[in-house]
Amino acid sequence: MLKKWIPAIEWMGSYKKSDLSGDINAGLIVAIMLIPQGMAYAMLAGLPPVIGLYASTIPLIIYALFGTSRQLAVGPVAMVSLLVLSGVSLLAEPGTDEYISLVLLLMLMIGVIQLLLGVFKLGFIVNFLSHAVISGFTSAAAIIIGLSQLKQLIGVSLEADKNVFLILAETVRRAAEINPVTLAIGLGSIAMLIVMKKYVKRIPGPLFVVVFSILAVYLFNLQDVGVKIVGEVPSGLPSISLPSMQLDAIVALLPIALTISFIGYMESIAMAKAIAAKEKYKIDPDRELVGLGLANVGGSFFAGYPVTGGFSRSAVNYQAGARTPLATIITAFLIILTLLFFTGLFYYLPNAVLAAIIMVAVYSLIDIKEAKNLFKVNKVDGWTWMLTFLATLFIGIEQGIIIGVIFSLIVFIRRSAYPHVAELGYLPDQQVYRNTKRYPEAEVDPEVLIFRVDESLYFANMTFLEDKLCARVAEKPQTKWIVFDFSSVNSIDAVAVHALEELMEQCHSGKVDIVFAGIKNTVLDVLKRAEWDTKYPEKIYAMTIEQSLASIKREETRK
Repeated sequence: MLKKWIPAIEWMGSYKKSDLSGDINAGLIVAIMLIPQGMAYAMLAGLPPVIGLYASTIPLIIYALFGTSRQLAVGPVAMVSLLVLSGVSLLAEPGTDEYISLVLLLMLMIGVIQLLLGVFKLGFIVNFLSHAVISGFTSAAAIIIGLSQLKQLIGVSLEADKNVFLILAETVRRAAEINPVTLAIGLGSIAMLIVMKKYVKRIPGPLFVVVFSILAVYLFNLQDVGVKIVGEVPSGLPSISLPSMQLDAIVALLPIALTISFIGYMESIAMAKAIAAKEKYKIDPDRELVGLGLANVGGSFFAGYPVTGGFSRSAVNYQAGARTPLATIITAFLIILTLLFFTGLFYYLPNAVLAAIIMVAVYSLIDIKEAKNLFKVNKVDGWTWMLTFLATLFIGIEQGIIIGVIFSLIVFIRRSAYPHVAELGYLPDQQVYRNTKRYPEAEVDPEVLIFRVDESLYFANMTFLEDKLCARVAEKPQTKWIVFDFSSVNSIDAVAVHALEELMEQCHSGKVDIVFAGIKNTVLDVLKRAEWDTKYPEKIYAMTIEQSLASIKREETRK
């Protein structure tokens, strides 16, 4: 029972010595990668860089104990950082004590939401965020994230920080104020990160540019010519503190807390499942929610900010040889050592380098290729992507994803309210029944209409079904029998059952009888509860269309 709630008991109890070298190597490499990334993402979230390091300690250890993925690298990520900034900056000025306090409260709320979703097995809710919505939102948010760092890259305090068009316009207008040294550091860092990612994969690019830029600033006193640096980074571990619980703040933060809970979980579970599939083990989605939830709850008591599983770091963790969550614990331990003894090394780190790390990291999230693919495969999904992308870019982060979700739900409801129906005909050579629109050569009996419904039936789509059926019967005045092929109907509600009864009575009064074929057991159980087994016993038990047609012939013979 204990193993069910604490997966670490299982992997710790069966740990192999042969896995240790891979875990140590992965833990070290991810720590080297996470230290500059954590600081950069904290800055993106409107927080002091050190909070990014705090968020990379306790939450990682908690997830390693309670998560089900062996290679997922949890910590600060760009998307969540931007969502934190967009939500909390409406309530307080970024960087202030009030702002930090609200971020801690937000982290606690996210943790509680994810924990409850996991405990009550409600992880399926995130399925309502379609792939098209997530991809469109992520692509637009990546552009916003990248351009939000432009002020750090050029050394100009831009007033616009969320609207990409205002950021670009202000940058052009204030081009004369650009600090050339800061810009050179930023662009040089971007170039180095791209080149090293492509050609020198064994050396972590972020670490290299961080060390190189720190030395350059220190040796040439570049801070004296306007290059903004991180400055003093507090050493030591964060003290335990309880997030300030204010009802009005909780209500105000709830929308962004729900958004981050879902987006963060989807980013995490997608990567966890991808790695698990390669390693041939299973991920439990609900226990993943519990693990992430506890990581965020725990981190909120140690001055962190919301975390989730990251794509790039998880890939690096896996490729570096991580075999168990011990790699994550090693990463957290190394960051703790950094906080205790090495924070002074980051004093001369230029903000432009952190901005460059963020820009390069989020560039890969812009997925125009996926948009083209969606338009090619299904135009509705393509337009869902486009609407979400444009709404996020033009209107705002939270509004964009809400608009995308609402649109995708409207599309889903419309599809189910207007189900695909087909008249079937017989193909003698293949001995099967097929849609007469696709197979015009299929044989049809002028007195028998075989009608297939390719959707579950419920209150919202029965009127459409009746209209389609009546219109087709009107076109075939010789119709005496209707065979309803229910082989594709997986469920039916009480309203649909009642509507079918009325339809059968109306058709019977018009000298047309209805029989059914291929009713599944789940639907048949509902019909039996509606007493169809006593009302229409001869009409509902045919397993195939052939059996229904045979019963019609017997009935015709009796007449």
